Amino acid sequence: MSALGFTACGADAESAAESSGSTGEASTSATPGPESTDSTDSTEETAGAEVTESPGSAESPAEASASGGQPSWANPVTEPGELLSSIEAGDLTVDVYQVGTMPADDTGSFVDPETNTPLIEVGDTLVFLNYVVSNNGAAVDLGPSLVDVSARYDDWPYMQGMDGLTGDELWAAQGINEPGVSVEGYSEAGIYTFEPGQRFSYGDNFEHQPGSPITFDVTYIPVDAAGELLHDERVDAEGTATIS
Repeated sequence: MSALGFTACGADAESAAESSGSTGEASTSATPGPESTDSTDSTEETAGAEVTESPGSAESPAEASASGGQPSWANPVTEPGELLSSIEAGDLTVDVYQVGTMPADDTGSFVDPETNTPLIEVGDTLVFLNYVVSNNGAAVDLGPSLVDVSARYDDWPYMQGMDGLTGDELWAAQGINEPGVSVEGYSEAGIYTFEPGQRFSYGDNFEHQPGSPITFDVTYIPVDAAGELLHDERVDAEGTATIS
């Protein structure tokens, strides 16, 4: 397995490195990341490219409430797409949906140091996934990373996690949330209480490899009343599927 070098290139590069494959607090790897490309000011779009979407629709707040409700800090739960895997992680369940595909309108944040080319180039096909997290047990206080899901193709050749793109338009086109926490729901204390029966959802994207087996690593670490991580209560789980 090759190790990619990471070169800091401003705040955007740091953010991309933190978010690739992990949201920060759940990460236990000290592996050097890939080099970063400067993707600012890029507004290119691929001519004639089509967006594909799987059947499904966003759930209204009323529907979410009727089916168990959602936390006050969360964006409205959405469930488009085809169910790929259900992963049990302690009292929580993560349902993984494959939603659709669309072409990349920008280059990714990481480059292969051997070829100096971006891992994601303009026009490459991205696949979008949706993670729906349900609490089947007692209330738990989650930290800012909530429940982290790290997706990795089984033949992914790098030690660093997979690259993806950000942008409101991308997520809106697929009907999924980029973050699980809404703007209004941000907690300065870093405590997000997840009550029994509640659900929240957020999305992910990376390069589309049809027919490829993929593994999902799920991690969450509860926090105490001061927002400090309770590492002894960390929960890890794993699920597998095949991208269509």
